[in-house]
Amino acid sequence: MGTQRNGFSKRESFILSVDVGTTSIRCHVYDKSASIRGSCSTKVSLLYPRPGWVEIDPEDLWKGFVTVVKGAVQDSGLRMCQMESLGISTQRATFITWDRNTGRPFHNFITWQDLRAADLVRSWNRSCTMKTVHGVMKVLHFLSRQKRFLAASLVVFTTQHVSLRLVWALNNIPQLRQAVEDGSCYFGTIDTWLLYKLTKGLVHATDYSNASATAIFDSYQCAGHQMADQQAAMFGECCFDVGDVKITMGTGTFMDINTGNKPHTSVAGLYPLVGWKIGADVVYLAEGNAAGTGAAIKWAQDLEFFSDVKETEAIATSVEDSDGVYFVPSFSGLQAPLNDPKACASFMGLKPSTTKSHLVRAILESIAFRNKQLFEVMLRETRIPITKIRADGGVCTNNFIMQLTADLLGHKIERPNHFDMSCLGAAFVAGLGTGYWRSQEELKKLLTTDQHFLPRRSKADFDRGGSYRGVLQSWERALQRSMHWYSQP
Repeated sequence: MGTQRNGFSKRESFILSVDVGTTSIRCHVYDKSASIRGSCSTKVSLLYPRPGWVEIDPEDLWKGFVTVVKGAVQDSGLRMCQMESLGISTQRATFITWDRNTGRPFHNFITWQDLRAADLVRSWNRSCTMKTVHGVMKVLHFLSRQKRFLAASLVVFTTQHVSLRLVWALNNIPQLRQAVEDGSCYFGTIDTWLLYKLTKGLVHATDYSNASATAIFDSYQCAGHQMADQQAAMFGECCFDVGDVKITMGTGTFMDINTGNKPHTSVAGLYPLVGWKIGADVVYLAEGNAAGTGAAIKWAQDLEFFSDVKETEAIATSVEDSDGVYFVPSFSGLQAPLNDPKACASFMGLKPSTTKSHLVRAILESIAFRNKQLFEVMLRETRIPITKIRADGGVCTNNFIMQLTADLLGHKIERPNHFDMSCLGAAFVAGLGTGYWRSQEELKKLLTTDQHFLPRRSKADFDRGGSYRGVLQSWERALQRSMHWYSQP
């Protein structure tokens, strides 16, 4: 029996998995032990046609997808026929519409970071309709005592929801409006677009995990081998048990907790999501996010605060503190629990003694502070005991952020050996679907940990007045001063 040049049998099969992120598209070939045998990546070109608009060219995205799939297989030295299945993970809440007859898009992808619907969001949240909905839900909650109605009485739109960005598109793109009236319009998130292209227009579909993040699909009524990126990362981290927490620090931070077979009802902005549906079993997550994580670091790099992101840890630790400087990482507004799309990014507390090192430290600290903020909301709302915390994403390679986060959360945080968990999670789901792997317990045995970050003091010490308590309070004041900035004349 012949072998490939890398020593693998021609009959041996592998799993191909692609993660379409906000800044890059990555593809890996995985073997039975979940080791990577071949990889390829390419950048995603974000377009900024107007202030606050963030788009992606759909044809460029498709070409990038095809390029990394072919490149990863070529890098592995294997053949495409040895790929048993393809897993796909995608960024969520980024959408497109296109002509169902010609396949031609009506516009570029409007991404989850896009702020063009901010005025619509504010108008709807202040409208009589929303006030009426809130009032009715309060009555229903009073009569039924169901927490779901309490959450509905407080729910508000945000720019990250697809719903009002889609309304903006319908109001401002005449060809799209006409196609809707003619019944010739297709709508989809990135996963839908990729499936449509892969099947040459035969399949127009999505999955529960992507649909649940649009604010169009009702997660409460929900009882493929594709997943939304954060749910895929959760699966890749093997966070299968209630109370398991995953923190992904990439372009943004996404903190998810496994809530089991019931969706969480939030009153502070945590989002209930379908994590995954395998057979008849559905697992739900509650998620909080902060948009300006890797984006803030990249911005600082573009301004030449440092040449390589690996330098930031040494720069931050070269000074004892940030010298009273605070950074608000809100390039795309502030998400839960503040939920203000009009907040601005800012430095506060600058003085003649401020150095570049202080600025870099303030940026890294702000990421850990947002992690603590999200974690506190999650604990307060879900009241679920934490079983484990695992971190992934490119920013988790920064030991300064990881250690400070562990200190502030008062919990051990595990970091995996490789950080591309969205891709691995999609591969795991694809492999389970085809029988490549047999069970979730088998997957847990494949997971490896690079490093454990233990809190250097207890959470109670911080709460009683540890070294970061005053810093946190000052940073929270900076947050408040950055809010509602763009609504001012």
